[in-house]
Amino acid sequence: MQKKYIVRLNDQERRTLDAIVKKFSGSSQKVRRAQILLAADADDLAWTDAAIAEAYRCRTKTVENIRQRFVEFGFEQTLQGKKRAEPARPKCLSGQEEAKIIATRLGKPPAGYANWSLRLLAEKVVELGICDSVSHETVRQTLKKIA
Repeated sequence: MQKKYIVRLNDQERRTLDAIVKKFSGSSQKVRRAQILLAADADDLAWTDAAIAEAYRCRTKTVENIRQRFVEFGFEQTLQGKKRAEPARPKCLSGQEEAKIIATRLGKPPAGYANWSLRLLAEKVVELGICDSVSHETVRQTLKKIA
């Protein structure tokens, strides 16, 4: 089958990829992308996608995606990967709020309770006015940081 995306590396790109592969510099993903690009180069090795996938223990779809990314977005973005524009989600609590939650947890539980539950602690945090609202899962993640 005719390949839709053909990888053709220039000498500078080939030297950069060789250096990454020889030194194993960067993340493992970066090294694997470099190996795949070198093997897929139409002017040099020109391996088939199946041979590349078998040699570097990945799927043929991964090889196809790397070829496509190289043609559409260029050498740097293919090698480095796509950068996130912003963090996935901002933090719910500030450091001071987290410290107050931890301090509350270390104190005695309310009368009638032997231990703090996550839901009970979340209710108490809202009751004390530490924050407007907080879920038991956020409390769990906060307490997990110190464990």
